[in-house]
Amino acid sequence: MLGSAAQDACAYDPAVDPQRTALLVMDVQPGIVERLGSETLLARLTEAIDAARRAGVQVIFVKVGFRPGYPEVSARNPSFSRLRDFESFIEGVSSDVHPALAPQRGDIVVTKRRVSAFSGSDLELLLRARTIDSLVLCGIATSGVVLSTLRQAADLDFALAVLADGCADADPELHVVLLERVFPRQAQVLTVADWVAALQRA
Repeated sequence: MLGSAAQDACAYDPAVDPQRTALLVMDVQPGIVERLGSETLLARLTEAIDAARRAGVQVIFVKVGFRPGYPEVSARNPSFSRLRDFESFIEGVSSDVHPALAPQRGDIVVTKRRVSAFSGSDLELLLRARTIDSLVLCGIATSGVVLSTLRQAADLDFALAVLADGCADADPELHVVLLERVFPRQAQVLTVADWVAALQRA
């Protein structure tokens, strides 16, 4: 997808010590998958997750969730305020990870309160505690959690990669622009198959 010059400029090295890497599987929750995901996407994510576990890469599921009544949601935030109307993403009720990607022992599940995986969560604390400095991002949506997390993680000096075919978005054109023109400025963009192959060679 990317030219070699663009990839050479990226800091992430797929062969880095797996103990210093985390795979972030973000917002893959039933209500989101129903609207924007597919069986094909879930199959690719399963492949990436299985490969990460075999290689000793920390798998972290990031999900959006709120307490009953949404005390974390400001009335000034129109996007999240609309969730009240549908009672979406309530912790313990409708905020679970999609059952096709059920977390296993050793995986970590992080709950966030806004778009970025770091917003309102303890993700950075977990990563620093485990001396993880490289992140591989995937999930739904490309223009939402993936973009927001990438920007914040770059500012926090994490080495970054994005699994292009492990992401999905409601806007196919924007999805392509982000993967081909925006993300390569701060991350290596590669396919699930390429990342799995790199882990096997490491």
